[in-house]
Amino acid sequence: MTTENTTNYVIDAQGKRLGKVATEAASILLGKDKATFAKHIKSDIIVEIKNSSKMDIPDKKQGEIYQRYTGYPGGRREETLSHLAERRGYEEVLKRSIGGMLPGNKHKKPLLAQLIITE
Repeated sequence: MTTENTTNYVIDAQGKRLGKVATEAASILLGKDKATFAKHIKSDIIVEIKNSSKMDIPDKKQGEIYQRYTGYPGGRREETLSHLAERRGYEEVLKRSIGGMLPGNKHKKPLLAQLIITE
C-alpha cells in the first residue's frame, strides 16, 4: 500500500485521552485535514498510533459498556472497557472507538486497514 501518494501520520497516545486520540485519527483517516477533501473519495493516508497502552483513561470511563452482536437471537454481548482492554488489548479499544467515528459505508473496512496501532 505504500505508493508515492501515500502519506504517513504518527500519533503519540501517551498521556492523551481516548476520545481525543480517536477523533484525531478518524479525521486524518477520512482526509478532512487536506484541502482536497471529498466525502466520496477514499484517501491514501496511513495513520500509526503509538503507546496506546499508556493512554490516560479515567476510572469513570473504565466501566463503559462495549457491545457486539453475534448474529443469533439473543446474541448481544456486552463487556466493559477494562475487560476488553485486558482481553484484547488497547489496540481493540482504539479500533472500535475509531470505527464508530467512521461512516458506515464501503470505505469503512479499507480505512480501518490503513490504521496501525502499537502498544
